[in-house]
Amino acid sequence: MLIIIHSETNQHTIAQNLGRSEYSYYFVLKEYRPVLERLGRVVEVADPQREVDALYLECLSRGEPCVFLSFSPPHRTPVHLACPTLPVFAWEFSTIPNEAFAGEPRNDWRSVLHACGAAITHSSYTVNAVREAMDADYPIVAVPAPVWDRFAARGAQSQGQASPESFRLRIKGLVADSRALDLNAFGPKHLRSGKGIDFAAPVTEQELRLDGVVYTSVFNPGDGRKNWEDMLSAFCVSFREVDDATLVLKLTHHDAEEALGDILHHLYKNQSYRCRIVLIYGYLADADYEQLVQATRYVVNTSYGEGQCLPLMEFMSCGKPAVAPRTTAMIDYLSADNAFLIESTDELTAWPHDPRKAFRTLRYATNWASLCQAYEASYDVAKNHPARYAQMAAHAVSSLQGFCSQAVAEQRLQAFFAQLFERHTATVETPQA
Repeated sequence: MLIIIHSETNQHTIAQNLGRSEYSYYFVLKEYRPVLERLGRVVEVADPQREVDALYLECLSRGEPCVFLSFSPPHRTPVHLACPTLPVFAWEFSTIPNEAFAGEPRNDWRSVLHACGAAITHSSYTVNAVREAMDADYPIVAVPAPVWDRFAARGAQSQGQASPESFRLRIKGLVADSRALDLNAFGPKHLRSGKGIDFAAPVTEQELRLDGVVYTSVFNPGDGRKNWEDMLSAFCVSFREVDDATLVLKLTHHDAEEALGDILHHLYKNQSYRCRIVLIYGYLADADYEQLVQATRYVVNTSYGEGQCLPLMEFMSCGKPAVAPRTTAMIDYLSADNAFLIESTDELTAWPHDPRKAFRTLRYATNWASLCQAYEASYDVAKNHPARYAQMAAHAVSSLQGFCSQAVAEQRLQAFFAQLFERHTATVETPQA
């Protein structure tokens, strides 16, 4: 079998596309690839319109099954190729787009899903949303990006080792530390004083030391789903008098000033607090990313919804319990055994690519008081209940193994492809009346 794959962002464009629309599909493609290579020959193409059907016709000539996986949302998935095409997409809203807008028929995802005949997504939540709009038996499978094996191996390396009191990371980029900044430089423009940050300065390598109870979140601050404002304000209030609680925000974006500017202003607004807030904008080599994971006691998510949330999955695969809401894709792998769960309520919102901003779907708003309670309870466990923390860490690893391991992905994809090709063969061989 030939499996053709494509993402609009690739290894050559990822640096300038960080934080832009759909950039994360490239990371999903990378995680899928080792599993796909167990199932068939894999060819990555740069131009689907020019390359896919040529490869498909070669396969037809020798009787080899062929499928094209477009790592993209349905409205950016080609629908006029001869080659069987499947969108591989993430989604985190209660309904899929079911009407055309902005002059693009593909914005009605039902038309794309009907044309493709099947699809791959990453959570049971999205499967249910698709089948509600299509048919109850529409061929769609939930296959999360299989990150568990790689990150569980990293976590296993540190198991049984005495945890150091502090961790040191080398970072090529910007580090903004609430304890080293004059926060008055980030207040309202007419009140600013003190030295700010020179975002135009040459990038340098810096050392960051982390200790105490460290909470970490990795996200794109330009992504309106992430709700980092609640994450930050609740942390400052919960640990206003606690000097060994640290929140690390590892920011993924293509522009430093755009990434940090609004968050720095929120650091100013949430004063005063004894806890520590650290913003990291820059590249972390694998060894330093592993140090960040090891230094972390809890991974944090306060988003309005997730298609799967790779950073949350990665940290939990390493044995880091979560502070997060059990909504959307997170329903599949969060529980009271591996996380301090945050309550949430649903509210009307728009599909993110709809320029009309018309209310057509729901997202899930964090209960701020519940978030504060989750912070406080998690801190107490980290400080005073090591046996419970160890148990939660073990549950995190085992839960994510059942959710996003390569073995799970391979099994689901193999069965799904077999059903697709069986159905396709039956359709082709059915005699015409």
